[in-house]
Amino acid sequence: MKFTKILFSLVFTLMSFAVLGQQAKQDRVELQGADSLKGGIFNGQRITKLLGNVRFKQQDTFLFADSVYKYDGTEMLEAFGNVRINQADTVTMTGHRATYDGDKRTARMTGDVVMKDPRMTLTTPSLDYDLTTRTAVYTEGGTIVDPENRLQSRRGTYDTNTKMFTFQRDVKVFSQDYDITAENMRYNSETKIVYFQGPTFIKGKQGDLYAEEGTYDTIRRISDFGKNAYILTPEYRLGGEKLFYDEGRGYGYAQRNVTMRSLKDDVTIRGQVGRYWRDTGVAKVYGSPRMETLMEGDTLFLAADTLISRESKTPDMPSMLYAYHGVKIYKADLQGKCDSLSYNRTDSIMHMNRKPVLWSDNSQIVSDTIHIHLRNKTIDRMYMFSNAFISSEDSIQNFNQVKGRDMVAFFQEGKIRRVNVEGNGESLYFVLEGDTLLSGLNKAICSNMVLKFSEENKLNTISFLVSPDASFIPPHELKEPDRTLEGFEWLEEQRPERKDIFLQRVPVVQPEPVQPAALQKNPEAPPVKAKKAARQE
Repeated sequence: MKFTKILFSLVFTLMSFAVLGQQAKQDRVELQGADSLKGGIFNGQRITKLLGNVRFKQQDTFLFADSVYKYDGTEMLEAFGNVRINQADTVTMTGHRATYDGDKRTARMTGDVVMKDPRMTLTTPSLDYDLTTRTAVYTEGGTIVDPENRLQSRRGTYDTNTKMFTFQRDVKVFSQDYDITAENMRYNSETKIVYFQGPTFIKGKQGDLYAEEGTYDTIRRISDFGKNAYILTPEYRLGGEKLFYDEGRGYGYAQRNVTMRSLKDDVTIRGQVGRYWRDTGVAKVYGSPRMETLMEGDTLFLAADTLISRESKTPDMPSMLYAYHGVKIYKADLQGKCDSLSYNRTDSIMHMNRKPVLWSDNSQIVSDTIHIHLRNKTIDRMYMFSNAFISSEDSIQNFNQVKGRDMVAFFQEGKIRRVNVEGNGESLYFVLEGDTLLSGLNKAICSNMVLKFSEENKLNTISFLVSPDASFIPPHELKEPDRTLEGFEWLEEQRPERKDIFLQRVPVVQPEPVQPAALQKNPEAPPVKAKKAARQE
């Protein structure tokens, strides 16, 4: 029994030595062939010189060259002329000269280096390659070409296992549809997805993109960006802390601190969520959105639950801005509110719908609908349709009032100068001595009236055009019902302040159609009545 155990131990020991010997042989750099060889001294070391069609092998790696110096007692090779290294029949490198270390399993190749695998070709002046990790590094500039893209950078690393490139310094990507520039970038040659960290510009045929982190799918042309990201098209600059853009569909989505600027008329919309449809030119912003634009040398702010901008795509289509619901307007000398609003940016006409109210200094304007015509970003005319009512508070808190079916107000340099009242006109005007003493009340009923105002927006005169019924009530006969016209409301508590524009509203996030049906129709044109009133100027 003891003899049997000793025999088995001896057999296993001999087998182990055989396996180790075979493994050691596989790890060594083996000469496969050469036309001639001879000994010599190179750099103070004894070498074997191999000349002509030299071939070496180590594991799954082959080295070919015109000549090779093999350092005796080492696994070190110096290869010259038409050098080629092939690993596992998948990675091939060529160059003028190479240093191959069989112990470390590394290779350094110089001189017009070309590295290829089934998915890409890399060219560079020099290349370091680790055959164990299958990782290549270049530091003197390189160009990578695959069927879809061409990439350049000053420094780079390529992991042939993961097919991932890591680029540094002066990174550029070129394709048929876009160009990318960055300082740091990673690129998967299999998925064709670009990963970047740092300022990155993507310039495409349909628009430009910028971000400081994110990914870009070069095949599907889909961007998923973060950190100071924006889309730049001929119509818009849309940005946010998070930005998604599908270039193929022409659809963009932005989140958090969204800014959308219309480049044609310098209108900026801010909010927390933004959507953009390139083909229709429609952009939608919600989540406490507000609009900002310069008017009369001051900033006009507009806030609502939702803001939608639509750019003109044909000569007969106006550029529009839609706001709904809970619209608030603020400017230093003009405030307003309504349920919904549309602004024809091509013709500079603003339509305020459903219970609109405007305030300017001590005056208030109310009507079923209000249309404001702008010229050079200054109010030129204002049309009030159905149940129009103008009231203003005087120095002793009386309210001068004018009402009618429709009205047209005319402005000069942004200040009201005249108001035409058309149909069912009524007026109350308190007469003061100085600014503190009431002299009486002028009351009139007349179908059509004309009101003229001073430089200070104060009512100067009222002209009654058709069969007026006027009366004067002295102070001692003045009763409370005489002080207001039917329908009068002083809505000062609803007057927006600047802080109201910046209040946070709860965003309602819902799936969006590719093109909102409501935007496929042009807004209603101003009524014919507005033209008729204008002719009376």
